[in-house]
Amino acid sequence: MSTKSDAAAAPNNNRARRTLKDYLIITLKGACMGSADIVPGVSGGTMAFILGIYEELIDSIRTVGQPAFIQAALRFRLKELLQIVNWPFLLALGSGILLAIFTLARGLEWLLENQPVYLWSFFFGLVLASIIAVSKRINQWTPMLGGFALVGAVGAFILVGAVPVQTPNTWWFLILSGAIAICAMILPGISGAFILVLLGKYQYVLSAVNDRDFLTIILVGIGAVIGLISFAQVLGWLFKKHHDGTVAVLIGLMAGSLRKIWPWKLDIAWLQDSAGNFVLSSDGHRIVTEQQNILPNGGTTELMIAVGLALAGVILVLVLERLAQK
Repeated sequence: MSTKSDAAAAPNNNRARRTLKDYLIITLKGACMGSADIVPGVSGGTMAFILGIYEELIDSIRTVGQPAFIQAALRFRLKELLQIVNWPFLLALGSGILLAIFTLARGLEWLLENQPVYLWSFFFGLVLASIIAVSKRINQWTPMLGGFALVGAVGAFILVGAVPVQTPNTWWFLILSGAIAICAMILPGISGAFILVLLGKYQYVLSAVNDRDFLTIILVGIGAVIGLISFAQVLGWLFKKHHDGTVAVLIGLMAGSLRKIWPWKLDIAWLQDSAGNFVLSSDGHRIVTEQQNILPNGGTTELMIAVGLALAGVILVLVLERLAQK
């Protein structure tokens, strides 16, 4: 009998105890992750953290890159592969993520264009409460852990303030974009969608999803699979060897990302081609490349609605955390 790694054993133990209802709940959690991943600046990894499935997700992905899995794959031992991989969990979670992406992409694209203050307010409250919720995962904070969190916060603050670049739409860059974005997507606080914005590929990929451009989707997906399996090895090792330090850095990443999702912004630069003409999105709008955070300037009604939506995000996180604990 072949021996499994510890990373594979834990997900398999969870699998044995789960019912159909449990997997339906995991699918709903995947839908929450997918909804967050669509919006630049919000991370599906944050949702996974809140919902209590983050470390199992990393461990489940990590098994795909383990020697036992690779050996079974090379020998075409399907039964052994299914025993190693936590496939029911990944299938349920992945189904929820894809369901959210294909059903909510168009609506969120409209909200980003027409009601950005309200959408960002909701997610600002979501992430702010997430920082508090996730910080409880560390039993005792120390100056060193505080330093790790500060490093993560500064790094994310600088990253989300970076200016997007104009990049090619060639097949190799779409694969590279998928690989880089997926690494950010599973990190709480750094949005894979925002990484696509920095790489100049967010609008392109979102339009591909809405227009059912499957070639583009497949190329980005190939890169995502490569990046996901590779990065999960590193992240899984960090969780096992340096758990509190890793969580502290992830909390810092979420805190630093608040710069990006501040609801009130002033557009100060737009994407231009080599001739100096504005580059338009698929729906005819200019693509913003740089924004400046400003104080609320939309009147009392807008401010009250925005605050209400932020509080709704906070309440949602608290409810999700309570359900996850149960």
